[in-house]
Amino acid sequence: MKNILLTMSVIIGTTVVSAVDATGLANLVEIYSINQIDDHRGYCFDIKGHKSNAKIDKGLQAHTCYSYQGEIAVDQGFDVVNLKNNDFFLPAFGVCMEATAATSAATLELGECNNKRLQDFKWDNHGRIYLDGNTKLCVTIAKGKARNGGGGSPVHKIRNLSMEFCGADMGSYQIWATRKVK
Repeated sequence: MKNILLTMSVIIGTTVVSAVDATGLANLVEIYSINQIDDHRGYCFDIKGHKSNAKIDKGLQAHTCYSYQGEIAVDQGFDVVNLKNNDFFLPAFGVCMEATAATSAATLELGECNNKRLQDFKWDNHGRIYLDGNTKLCVTIAKGKARNGGGGSPVHKIRNLSMEFCGADMGSYQIWATRKVK
């Protein structure tokens, strides 16, 4: 039987409770692009840096999903319970996703979860993620050539993430889903 630990964070009047097992994976999902683009492992939301040594002050990027290794990496692991409430919370680091601005080309950073307007993301019926109050801007993977990461076999791929205008022509770079490791 797995040992379950309960962790609690107090977020300005709201209590977030997450159940995690000893490896921290019980309630984690990765957010991945439906379109694999140029890597059969696909792209996931990822904290810049490497797994438990990721640098939360550097923000988010699109990176090769680690789930092909058999688990959700801590720097790609979002709490599924919080996601159901549109809170993009990374429990291993105790931070939430937020846009730097509600404008095109704004990047995604991480900060203390405080229900700020720039942390209020929603999913539409097509799988796009947008800021509440501005359905015209969606989380988007950068087009063009990917950068090589520092590891993996084959080498992991990295692309920038930003808020860009939603559109059918950008669909391959704006449609997201969640998954657990089976």
